[in-house]
Amino acid sequence: MGQSKHSKEKSKAIRNSRPLIRRSHESRERALKALWSIRQGDSLSKAARDNGVTARTIKRYAGSALVQDRPGGRIRATKSDRLVRYLQIPGPNGPRDVNARGSKVAAEFAKYKAAVNRLLAGDRDALKDWHGKKIAGIPLITDTKTLVEQARLEMLPYSLYRSLAGGAA
Repeated sequence: MGQSKHSKEKSKAIRNSRPLIRRSHESRERALKALWSIRQGDSLSKAARDNGVTARTIKRYAGSALVQDRPGGRIRATKSDRLVRYLQIPGPNGPRDVNARGSKVAAEFAKYKAAVNRLLAGDRDALKDWHGKKIAGIPLITDTKTLVEQARLEMLPYSLYRSLAGGAA
């Protein structure tokens, strides 16, 4: 049987909303980068300008991580937050999407990904501290052969495999 008129209209609405969803996701990512800039010492307006968003957008997506001591005072970022970040990390069969809740968990994933990139650049000891570890209950891939193969197949979008491959991608 075919789709009902209602489900066809709903499918069409979802397809038509995808650019809006993507644009919203990109704005959220830029707002989170701006939040990081504020944590590094930038003002809200400078962080917004440098990351291509408005102060209003930063407040919309990261407002719970911003504080203002008094009306008219400087807006600053809290030391950490519980905002969800959508990340990709290596999985056993390729990249794995992870929802990381909080800046501390996201920072741990970033350190792990940096270690993976050091491994792919030739540092054979880069992952020694990560063996058998989990972040937010997710076991981390530390098998060199698996990671190198995924990088070779361009399954790790953030990897620096070109360095390991002698500059040729």
